[in-house]
Amino acid sequence: MSDDRRLQVLRAIVQDYVQTSEPVGSKALLERHHLGVSAATVRNDMAALEEAGLIVAPHTSAGRVPTDAGYRLFVDRLSTIKPMSPAERLAIAQFLDGAVDLDDVVDRTVRLLATLTRQVAVMQYPSISKSTVRHLELVPLGGPRVMVVLILNTGRVEQRVVDVGTEIDEAGLDLISLVRTRINEATVGKTLVEASAALEALPSAFEASQRDVVRSITAALDEALVPEREERVVMAGTANLARSGLDFTAQLHDVLEALEQHVILLKLIGTAGDGNVEGGSRLAVRIGHENPFAELQSTSVVSTGYGPGADRVAGLGVVGPTRMDYPSTMAAVRAVATYVSRILAE
Repeated sequence: MSDDRRLQVLRAIVQDYVQTSEPVGSKALLERHHLGVSAATVRNDMAALEEAGLIVAPHTSAGRVPTDAGYRLFVDRLSTIKPMSPAERLAIAQFLDGAVDLDDVVDRTVRLLATLTRQVAVMQYPSISKSTVRHLELVPLGGPRVMVVLILNTGRVEQRVVDVGTEIDEAGLDLISLVRTRINEATVGKTLVEASAALEALPSAFEASQRDVVRSITAALDEALVPEREERVVMAGTANLARSGLDFTAQLHDVLEALEQHVILLKLIGTAGDGNVEGGSRLAVRIGHENPFAELQSTSVVSTGYGPGADRVAGLGVVGPTRMDYPSTMAAVRAVATYVSRILAE
């Protein structure tokens, strides 16, 4: 008996079942794959795989289909994740490079990932608690009004219009310029908690007659540092589930209802730091009953983290039936996360 050969048989069963959605028999395996053994040997290998709980017969006298454990072994034994073609990588880059702001990046990412994988794509907004300040801009709007523009390393932009309580004349413009410089010196590169703490002492560094203006600006900036979008997720491609309705052991509407709950989505993709490591990217693959939610135990989740540089600020991934093309899906999730990370680092 050869464990390598049985793994080859399991791999062939997974590939054929994913492609055809039909139970796979020994005759079909011999016709489609060059296994180099007799039909009796294949039948014996399939019997051993079934005894090990890696494949199962859905009904009497049928071929075999992979179990959750069979898919898990298949995924764990992938020696490499097939890279996407140059044309596919170029298409990803061109589509995402056209984004104009963070909201557009997120919207384009989930639509692209749903199209590439034909699954449900999910993306978490960059975690505010892990973001740092990239730049602050103060824009006088005339009269006593100033626009405070906060730019984070994740691409998030927050704007506030502040009434500083006094007309901004030429001396006022000089003060605004100085406040801008001091705030950037105090906050750039810091996390939002660190930046907020740094702002507390800033007004005292100015003359008494200037402090009310400085406090108005720092108060608005401190408000912009509140993590309003910490728990926000975006989803696309739910219509793809209709193609795979027969693959779900639970009712399809139960799956859809679960996916509508953002708390569930965040938990599904929020542990993307765990899982398979390939080519410097970390992928998490949860299969069937490995998912903690009963409504989703007929699904698989492929997810990873993304963020500028080496920092993981949030997760993205796809949800689909366990009968999933794992190598292609894993490649697409990894490639899209890589490009999103590059965009945020620019």
